[in-house]
Amino acid sequence: MGLRRHSRPRSTASRYRTAALEQLWRAPTAQRDLTDHALPVRRDAHRTPPLVVLTEAMGMAVPAWAVLAAREQPVALPTAVLAALVWAGVRTVRGRWASGPPRTAAGAAEVLGDWLVFVGLLAVAWAAAGHAVDPTAALVSAAPGAVVAAAMTSLLRRRARATHRRPALRVLVVGDASGVETVTRALDSRTQREGYAVVAAVSVGAAEPEHELPVTGRLGADGADDDVSTVLSGAYAYDVDLVLVAPGPLLSGDRLRRLGWGVHDGGMALCVLSALTGIAAARVRPESVAGMTLLHVAPPLRRGPETALKTVLDRSGAVCGLLLLAPLLLAVALGVRLSSRGPVFHRQIRHGRHDRPFTMWKFRTMVVDAESRKAELTVFNEGAGPLFKIRRDPRVTAIGRMLRRTSIDELPQLFNVLRGDMSLVGPRPPLPEEAADYDDRERRRLAVRPGLTGLWQVSGRSDLSWKESVSLDLWYVDNWSLATDMNLLARTVRAVTDGRGAY
Repeated sequence: MGLRRHSRPRSTASRYRTAALEQLWRAPTAQRDLTDHALPVRRDAHRTPPLVVLTEAMGMAVPAWAVLAAREQPVALPTAVLAALVWAGVRTVRGRWASGPPRTAAGAAEVLGDWLVFVGLLAVAWAAAGHAVDPTAALVSAAPGAVVAAAMTSLLRRRARATHRRPALRVLVVGDASGVETVTRALDSRTQREGYAVVAAVSVGAAEPEHELPVTGRLGADGADDDVSTVLSGAYAYDVDLVLVAPGPLLSGDRLRRLGWGVHDGGMALCVLSALTGIAAARVRPESVAGMTLLHVAPPLRRGPETALKTVLDRSGAVCGLLLLAPLLLAVALGVRLSSRGPVFHRQIRHGRHDRPFTMWKFRTMVVDAESRKAELTVFNEGAGPLFKIRRDPRVTAIGRMLRRTSIDELPQLFNVLRGDMSLVGPRPPLPEEAADYDDRERRRLAVRPGLTGLWQVSGRSDLSWKESVSLDLWYVDNWSLATDMNLLARTVRAVTDGRGAY
């Protein structure tokens, strides 16, 4: 039942991509000589510019000298020079300036870790020097250097991502109709950012996939000798980089194993879809037992040191945010008060962790009688699921439209974070009527504190469908970590600046 055509040779470019994938995943494959096809590497593209190194060193030395001199410390200049050298040494030893593709860890978390190591080394030097410098002054003088380093790290990450940006991997999906649908729908989702493009499919069984994909061949219900030739013919015809197999009742066990042998022997990279969904790779540990591959899944973080540290960071972040943004908050409050009749703040009952109601604060962005006019606008509702949203809501004031687009109207929720009702990062807090309509799956969103920002905000906000929003929140509930929170806070800045999906 395979295609009646000869398998054409792979192109040189596709062989490069396949070799890179196999090296990344360490997939078992036939031995091939790739010595004559070395991938070109743009070394200068990801080398850390000397100006960045100098900027970080000066960013540590100059503020340190200024603070220590202002505090009349006796060795201000030597201490500042020593601090710059130690900081440069810490960054170098920990590989922050090494060449290579962009890493995925949050830049702010990296800098914080380096700074703590740096402070520890300075404490040793301070003790060895006989307490020549006031330790409080030394800590204060070292703080601006970390801020400069975080800014430089962010710039390097953007530059590295732009340099290493590659076209999406061309994927051939092999599976029954439901498996092909699942993979194609997930990889075509607006929230998917991994760079996979499904270009064709090989169907298993008689059912036809609903998705409009080229079907290059069909595998019968029972294993056949032409399984491998059918898959490889489709892979070569569409010059794919990866064969992604979605196992099912008709494609499992020995048949799947033999297909894997043939795909690898044909020079293709292979990936097998797991039945586990919504689980971060960091929570999964593979183990081989009695010839079986077992996947150990760690439970979600609900208690322990990391959750306690998240609470501390939430409260301290809320305090710092309120202090730093106090002038902006006062200006916005005055603008809301003078632009339209009504109170400055809008208070709403929302449901938080374990379905407990709390009062959430926002700047008022609508007219005073907005709630009473909601019923007459129901026919214009553009919100997904139980959400009520209208892109051009006539109840929104002029200044309210600007506040919503920039998300400044959400800033009073820092008071909710300070009180412990909310977190800086988490799922969107639902209204009582929304929570009342939750099914068991959706109610799991209430297992953690709701957040000021979250995956839903950095992935499209109101442009997302209800199913996409729920899936993102559930992923966060089960897989959150401090590194994830740091990454989402950084992405929130970009999302707010962009303004898409905010209305």
